[in-house]
Amino acid sequence: MWDAIRNWKIHALVLALVVMAEWIGIHSFKVGIGTIVLLPMLYALMAGALLGPKFLKLANQKDMVDAGSLIGVTLMLLMARYGTLVGPNLPMILKTSPALILQEFGNLGTVLVGVPVAVLLGLKRETIGAAHSVSREPNVALIGDIYGLDTPEGQGVMGVYICGTVFGTIFYGLMATVTAALNIFHPLALGMASGVGSASMMTASVGSLSAMYPEIADKIQALGAASNMLSGLDGIYMSLWMALPLSEWLYKKTYKIKYGEFPEEPQYKGV
Repeated sequence: MWDAIRNWKIHALVLALVVMAEWIGIHSFKVGIGTIVLLPMLYALMAGALLGPKFLKLANQKDMVDAGSLIGVTLMLLMARYGTLVGPNLPMILKTSPALILQEFGNLGTVLVGVPVAVLLGLKRETIGAAHSVSREPNVALIGDIYGLDTPEGQGVMGVYICGTVFGTIFYGLMATVTAALNIFHPLALGMASGVGSASMMTASVGSLSAMYPEIADKIQALGAASNMLSGLDGIYMSLWMALPLSEWLYKKTYKIKYGEFPEEPQYKGV
């Protein structure tokens, strides 16, 4: 990691990407009854992909490896940022904390649906990383710590993470608007549901809801940030103790059904 920290080239490239993305800013436009929100994170990701060896060649393979090793550090800064959003609305958050915690069980639905579909599509150990959760920042760190990001499990979680960053913000922003327009759920409940553990997805969803309900925008944003923070905290334990074991078990069962034999045993990092 120290080699990566001393690699000033990647720091300069990241700074340039951040300045460019923030300069472009947040843009939204209506599609039917919904609203699509384009966030700076999306611009930075797409521009960063162009810097690699296959395109502009401003970053080589070593730079990419160094940048990957610093993901954990950036995740710590992101979690600290979440904490600053929760404090001013702490009494309301404590009042709704049981619902915030219980909603984490909904994330197990990604395992029950995602694992069988991934195996049927031909994925092997990549299934575990891709389908054990919504594959956001804390989950990337978890898979990297258990299996390593240069493993099939790491490739699976990073693949879903990138797809979620590119398409997730658009999907969540549109879904939040459409769901709110149906008047089935209270806006605060939708704000709470926006916190799936992704800063970009939560921002897109909360931003759309805030535009629709400006009179309670502060409460929607506070609940979204709190839910997102808890998804990154208790969501880690949910993934570690429930989602990953369930994913391994379901993967073996569906693999046996498709191929007629059990898959190879997982290889854990450092073992």
